[in-house]
Amino acid sequence: MISEWFQRVGSSVPRGFSRYFILELLKTKAHTGKEIIDYAVEQSNGIWKPSPGLIYPLLGRLLDEGLIEEIEDGRYQLTQKGSETAQDVDKINDIIKNQLDVLFRLGNVGRFVAMDLLEKVSTIGSILSSNVTSMTNEETQKYRKFLQDELKKIDEKETKKKGKKIKIE
Repeated sequence: MISEWFQRVGSSVPRGFSRYFILELLKTKAHTGKEIIDYAVEQSNGIWKPSPGLIYPLLGRLLDEGLIEEIEDGRYQLTQKGSETAQDVDKINDIIKNQLDVLFRLGNVGRFVAMDLLEKVSTIGSILSSNVTSMTNEETQKYRKFLQDELKKIDEKETKKKGKKIKIE
């Protein structure tokens, strides 16, 4: 299962990543589509080379969703809504990083659980990014609550495991 997962996502950028890469990049300053592509190539040491056929339609969708806006010089910048979305992504990222840190410290079982979690998050992320334009605020809140509840369950399991380990030792 894990090797299959790595074959699916290890050799390429996971689906939905490009969207968040652009939002993250635009948090610092406005960029053109070409600058976004060039930055991706530079940061990945040439491993990821997003095509104009990926980036420009994605910029169009982000414009339609009101997450970015095009300014006079052909550059794109985040809107208020885009900034809020990027902040939400940062919060989820911090939660996941903390959970994965704990899981990876627990050896092979923790790594297995972490890989399973990553696969689930990747799947949910793909679903969300393909449906985000048609989601209501209620649906968005429902997905947010689901993700937070799942991470809380993992945290509780790991806390219990740590408690048992300490008692045994």
